[in-house]
Amino acid sequence: MQTALRNKDVKIAVLCGGMSSEREVSLRSGKNCHAALLRLGYKRAKLVDVKQNIANELKDFDIAYNALHGRYGEDGCIQGLLEILKIPYTGCGVMSSAICMNKEYTKKVLSTDKEIPLIKSVYVKKGEDVVSAVKGLQYPLITKPVSEGSSFGMTKVNKPDELLKAYEEAVKYNNDVLIEEFIDGFFVTVGVLERNGKTFATEILEIRTKTEWYDFDAKYTKGLSEFIVPATGLSSETTGLTKRLAVKSHILAGCSGVSRVDFMIRDDRPYFLEINTSPGMTDTSDLPAQAQAIGISYDELVKLILESAGLNK
Repeated sequence: MQTALRNKDVKIAVLCGGMSSEREVSLRSGKNCHAALLRLGYKRAKLVDVKQNIANELKDFDIAYNALHGRYGEDGCIQGLLEILKIPYTGCGVMSSAICMNKEYTKKVLSTDKEIPLIKSVYVKKGEDVVSAVKGLQYPLITKPVSEGSSFGMTKVNKPDELLKAYEEAVKYNNDVLIEEFIDGFFVTVGVLERNGKTFATEILEIRTKTEWYDFDAKYTKGLSEFIVPATGLSSETTGLTKRLAVKSHILAGCSGVSRVDFMIRDDRPYFLEINTSPGMTDTSDLPAQAQAIGISYDELVKLILESAGLNK
């Protein structure tokens, strides 16, 4: 694959848009990645808005650059199709994409390593009694659709009489819901990349928001979040631990090429939140800022991810 990428005439489909609730974010990621590929000399790179006829559109491309987020693009579906079509693609493969898209299954996989601190939670399937399910948890809580990104459907629940409304908001996106105890701390995220067979962490990015917690508006509205990278709210020991746990989580979940691992920090201790297998690449996204902090420009980051094509099989 590295030999093929030296040929700047290679045809690259930049997959974006798609059919998930994160469509608009993905279009922004795709536009930025496409522009970077053109700057890198890949003049035959083309933006491809993924719709139901995607298999027909892809037949003439050599490589797929995955800038999709959410359902069908980050859950193993597009990855499976690309493998059937024998088109090398960037980022994580079928299995790791499917696992990491489901927050409950991610936690099940990572629970095999006792070093990774997981937040106490319950998994509520459609039809189950949500009030009974949370009896062992301490308020406040966070309700989350089990397979959704960009904070869609998430609600902070401060007291029991807010639970049912929050649950109903979550099931608008998924039938099944993960409910976790709320960690009253601050949010950090770590990019995980691969180069020449070595997996490594970026700098840790600490996020301070003007909203109550890191919700959709805080993520994608300029001015509502402050990025601090490298993070300043962690001790040197916790910084090292968080980076190591990010790389360990990436490997345990079978990820390849790129991921972004999120944690909450309380009392200088990291608590695992989730793994994103197709991180945002917009102007306000975390991964480009994390990479920049270790000397990797946006275009270099795009090239590094491009070089992961074919590693996920």
